[in-house]
Amino acid sequence: MTCPAHTASSVHPSAASTPLPVTGVDSHAHVFSRNLPLTEGRRYSPDYDALIDDFLSHLDRHGLSHGVLVQPSFLGTDNSYMLAAMAQHPKRLRGVAVIERTMAEAELDTLSAAGVVGARLNLIGKETEDYSAADWQLFFKRLASRGWHIEIHRHIDDIHQFLPAILASGVQVVIDHFGRPQAGIHRDNSQHQAFLDLLASQQIWIKLSASYRNHADVAQAITMLDLLRDACGGSQRFLWGSDWPHTQFEDQTGYDQQFSIMEQVITDGEERKKVLVDNPTALFKLA
Repeated sequence: MTCPAHTASSVHPSAASTPLPVTGVDSHAHVFSRNLPLTEGRRYSPDYDALIDDFLSHLDRHGLSHGVLVQPSFLGTDNSYMLAAMAQHPKRLRGVAVIERTMAEAELDTLSAAGVVGARLNLIGKETEDYSAADWQLFFKRLASRGWHIEIHRHIDDIHQFLPAILASGVQVVIDHFGRPQAGIHRDNSQHQAFLDLLASQQIWIKLSASYRNHADVAQAITMLDLLRDACGGSQRFLWGSDWPHTQFEDQTGYDQQFSIMEQVITDGEERKKVLVDNPTALFKLA
């Protein structure tokens, strides 16, 4: 069951009260408890808790008004813990859920009312499918009709092979973590160039997050950003996320370090405002 026991419609973010002014958005974080039931076939099992109050403390310390919670893959389609956290702070939080593509319309409506704005497709270590098939196209169109996006977590090398089929549905697409290249993005790599060629599409957004998952230092992250900016024709579809609590990398980085890296990579004030305020405000319907 993906929905919590409370009536989500009673906490619809746009109806709860006047929207909270947006000073900055962390577009990628996770909350969970080590005692939650975990999905089978998972790649990771946490031995600690990532609590919503801790996440909000990070936001407050860095002057960020909003956060987007992403359902962690090890919890599968049981989004209830994430939704409960969102219900506590409906003005500050939005969510990206993991759902079955056969989910009923009423359940999708309930998730929308709770502040869910997207569905995650985590394809790391998985086989891709024929996303041009009728059932997948219907799923993407159902998301698009609600103003949701589909979030893709996949290594860069074959994204260009299946992404056009998803784009054909009309849904907005968010690419996680710079596209997950393993040693930077390189124009002389034909697969990387094929990915970059797709980025002219106004449907595609990029999360400038978790460069550590790509084994990239600050200089490499700057190079990746330059290539992505050129391919996108500007910064109007970039987002930033901390990837807190940095699962599997907890002993290598922290929130403060990730925020500092963002400041070193995005040095222009106007561009930083786009990435932290303007772009997420539009995509996640914060105003």
